[in-house]
Amino acid sequence: MPASPSTARAINDRLALRLLQQEGPLTAGQLKHLTGLSRPTVADLVERLTDAGLIEVVGEAGEQRRGPNAKLYGIVADRAHLAALDVRTEGVSVVVSDLVGAVLAEASVPIGGDTGTGPAVEQAVALVERVVKEAGADRLHTVGIGAPGLIDPASGELRDSSGLPAWHRRLVAALQERLPEARVNVENETNLAALAEQRDGVARDRDTFVLLWLGHGTGAAVVLDGALRRGASGGTGEIGFLPVPGTSGLPSAVDCDGGFHSLAGSAAIVELAGEYGLTVGGDAVHEPVAAGVVRGAVERVASTDSSRTSDTAPPAGSLHDPASASRFLDALADRLAIGVASVVAILDPGCVVLGGEVGQAGGEELAGRVEERIRRMSPLATIVRPSSLGGAAVLRGALLTARDAAQDELFAPPDR
Repeated sequence: MPASPSTARAINDRLALRLLQQEGPLTAGQLKHLTGLSRPTVADLVERLTDAGLIEVVGEAGEQRRGPNAKLYGIVADRAHLAALDVRTEGVSVVVSDLVGAVLAEASVPIGGDTGTGPAVEQAVALVERVVKEAGADRLHTVGIGAPGLIDPASGELRDSSGLPAWHRRLVAALQERLPEARVNVENETNLAALAEQRDGVARDRDTFVLLWLGHGTGAAVVLDGALRRGASGGTGEIGFLPVPGTSGLPSAVDCDGGFHSLAGSAAIVELAGEYGLTVGGDAVHEPVAAGVVRGAVERVASTDSSRTSDTAPPAGSLHDPASASRFLDALADRLAIGVASVVAILDPGCVVLGGEVGQAGGEELAGRVEERIRRMSPLATIVRPSSLGGAAVLRGALLTARDAAQDELFAPPDR
């Protein structure tokens, strides 16, 4: 059955808006070419979208020809403002953008472990309000939040998880109370990182892959056939609880100590580095300690040749000792390969991304060592890639989901 005129108009309008989102400002002629619609149909949709306040003239094409230049149409960026939050155990980062995703203001605040729930929530909410003001936004249309822990698939709410600060769950309710006009959405941080890597990072060419989050804790996000998989209880990817060899015991329902987290969490990585005499260099003060020690080891291994030709040999048992650094990276790759091999055996994703700050710090050096081990451990072909976004992937993913949600609502055809 052919679409009704109103349905056809709605489809055409959404197509034009998506093109303007992806390509940036376009002329009516460019829209005609990209959509395949007739000139009168494009003229009608441009008029409709302009009257609806969704697009506006943002300039001229500047073509060298007789007569006036063609008008460039773009999405009205300040039609809505969005916020994205990356909620970590140790603090919060906030970004405010316009409707097309251009960042207008951003800031972070540390929140110590000894901060009470009420003061912690107030610090986080005050940060959001300050960044909104700095962005020049009157109000927020949509807020996207990335947080560690389980998201209830039925309610979309952050579940109470042991080991996570109580202010995490209170923050969502506080934002909804202080920003009553905003739509507040919360998602697991690792899932958001995977979305960002798929849209803007190293997984752009993959519709099936797993992202292994390596940060303060460990987690995994599973994308199969282009869709993020959450599981029956929202717990897909809770790899920190995976029982693995090499730990002192088994994890429990309320504590992942003894699971993969005990091998690959940040504290475990720093402890492992210490076993090889490695310490964090002074250049790592602006990143997590585990990421700093991994980055330092990678840099030392990469400069092995120049170190060998140096008149002064580096001291053994330090980040300046390439042999110690290489042995540390081998030991870390051994640990990571245990978790990766388990994921590969069950899901056969074909690609695993080492995400988070540690995955980015390890770069191709660490990813290559893990991939080499997986080739020996599994018959399933798997490439291992380092994150290109690192810890910033969570904030980027939260902003992308906020933008998508806002555009889905604002670009929806009016009820007829």
